[in-house]
Order: sequence, then structure tokens, then C-alpha cells
Amino acid sequence: MSEDSGTLLTLYETMVRIRVFEQRAEQLFLDKKIPGFIHLYIGEEAIAAGIVTQLRDDDYLTSTHRGHGHMLAKGADSKRMMAELFGKATGYCKGKGGSMHIMDFSLGVLGANGEVAGGIPIAAGAGMAIRLVKKTDQIVACFFGDGASNRGAFHEGLNWAAIYRLPILFVVENNCYASTMPATESTPLKDISIRAQGYNMEGLSVDGNDVLQVYRAARTAIQKARRGDGPTLIEAKTFRLKGHYVGDPQKYRDPQEAEARWRDEPIGRFERLLLGQQVLSEEARRAIWRRYEAEIEEAVRFAESSPHPAPAEALTDLFVVDTGYDY
Repeated sequence: MSEDSGTLLTLYETMVRIRVFEQRAEQLFLDKKIPGFIHLYIGEEAIAAGIVTQLRDDDYLTSTHRGHGHMLAKGADSKRMMAELFGKATGYCKGKGGSMHIMDFSLGVLGANGEVAGGIPIAAGAGMAIRLVKKTDQIVACFFGDGASNRGAFHEGLNWAAIYRLPILFVVENNCYASTMPATESTPLKDISIRAQGYNMEGLSVDGNDVLQVYRAARTAIQKARRGDGPTLIEAKTFRLKGHYVGDPQKYRDPQEAEARWRDEPIGRFERLLLGQQVLSEEARRAIWRRYEAEIEEAVRFAESSPHPAPAEALTDLFVVDTGYDY
């Protein structure tokens, strides 16, 4: 492996942190402690780890309704994350955004988005701001699912980014299902990445369960974007091991399909590699899991003890009264 041990362990720890957070969120939802809907990132951790850990603090990111992993990989505070899921005032959006709309501009996270493909135009706008106004070597990582690649915003966003050679890394997280629709029934292509050719853009497909393959492909695309050589579309092929949302009866697929795919899930796969290469010992492996389990339990305690937003603040932070601009 060409990557040093520090990089390998960062990738592994990022994936473990995401998995522990998601498993705890799932249980809390089932225990009726979290309102709304929760869309889990379990099984897709290698994509966020492989890409987001390479972003700088000043780089931007747009996420999806299944965005906890992106936020955590960008360095989000698990306490504020969990508080937001609980709908508490100490959350990233003061408890008003919930699971699907977490954001933190200070981290460069321009928002998770409950609208399918909703983050793509936002990423295009951020890319334009970098190119025309900021004139820096910042980039934007734009995440979306296979279903979003069939929306108009996908084609409009890629077209715009290609015309202006915007510094954007478009990432299709192809987890084989768009809600309850198998990708094979909604998308007439084996590789979604081929759609990049229609915009004279580089596109490639990678094994989204292989964190090193994701990492290496993203590294090249990020370097290209920083040089001003335009956008790239990466399709990361993975599998959604859980339902579309917690509580989804999943009548649209055979339970054995998910059971079989657990054998190829990214964390266990990477663990075996690191243990075999003696980058990770069994003792260190257990210690890493214990550390993040302790962190997430502390986050749960923080969320449970935090206050709910005051009813009088229900409409604050929603409207801009005076922007200061003349139109």
C-alpha cells in the first residue's frame, strides 16, 4: 500500500466513528427518542471517509438526506449532531433542521438536503463563487445518490460545471436503490459515470466499499480541481444495507440480498486488510471501537440533557428581513 499508516488509520477511524454514530441513532429512533425520519449511512462509510478526509477546512461540501457520514467525516461535533437529531436547541440548526438538514458553514458544509438532487445546484453556485469571486484553489465535494442522477438538476449542474470548468467533485453514491426503486429499474446504464461524457467531463466508477480505491480516485480528482482543470464525476458503487429509512419494511427487496451484501461491507473488509498488513493490531482495533462508542454515548447524554427550542423562537432563523442589498 502506498498510503502511510497514519492515513490508513485515519480512514479506518473515520469509518468506525460514522458506523457507531449510525448504529446508536438507529436504536434511539426505534426507542422513540428521536423524532422525524432517520436515513442511515451504514454500509457506505468508505465513500465519506475516502473523499471527505482529503478536503481542507476551507473546502465546501453539499450533502443529502443520508448525510450523517459526510458531516462526521468533515469534522462535525457528534454532540451537536446528536442534539440536532433529538430536535434540541444545542443542535447544529438549533433543533429545527433535524436529521435531513444539518449544516455548518464554519465547516464548509453548505447543507444536507432532503430534496433529491437539491445539493447539486448549490454546489454549482459555490463553484462559481470560487471561480469568479474568491479566486482561490478551494473545491466543492457534491454528494448525491443514483436516483438523483435521473433528475434535471443533475444534468443542469454538470452542464454548468463543465462549461465554466468549476472546481467540483461530483460523487454519485450508487447504493442500488433510490428509495424503494432498484437502480436497475430506473437507470438504463450499467455505469452512471458514463453520463459525464455528455458534458465533456471525466467520469469513472469505483468500488465504493473499497476505501483505498475511493481515496485514490478522489485524490486525483481533487488535485485536478485545485489546478483549475475542471470537475470530475465519480460513481462509488456500494449497497444500502439498511432500509431507506429506519422502520422501512423493505417489501420491495429480498431480505437475503442485504444479508449477502453484509459480507462485503467496507469496515470489516478494511479491518481484515489492516490486520493482515499489521498496520492495526486486535488490541488497537478494540480500543478504537471503545473510544468512539464512549464518544457517542457522551453525545447522547448531551442531547438528552439539552433543552428544546423555545416556542417563541419557532420562526427565527427562517427569514431574512433586510439583506442590505439594493435591487
